[in-house]
Amino acid sequence: MERAAETSRQWTFLTNHARVLIQIYRDPGIRVRDIAARCLLTERAVQRIIADLEDAGYLSHERRGRTNHYHVIDGQLRHPADAGPTIAELLSALLTPPPDPR
Repeated sequence: MERAAETSRQWTFLTNHARVLIQIYRDPGIRVRDIAARCLLTERAVQRIIADLEDAGYLSHERRGRTNHYHVIDGQLRHPADAGPTIAELLSALLTPPPDPR
């Protein structure tokens, strides 16, 4: 009975913070509206996540006219269990298709 409850739990592999960071890494000039649409989040949630990422030192932005241009700051992940790859290496691994086995 307990096993059935475990399998019915919903979870995702990536957090919303990771999803937002991936979108910004792909397109540093992306709008909050577009990030929200791609990540299935509200614009306000994306704004909070961007603020979290900036506060943690993973992201910075600069105003260019009426838009923001983001910069992912490469460095170590902050959790000790995640020590090893840098942010850029992790994002690269997530976004690079695996090699063709043929």
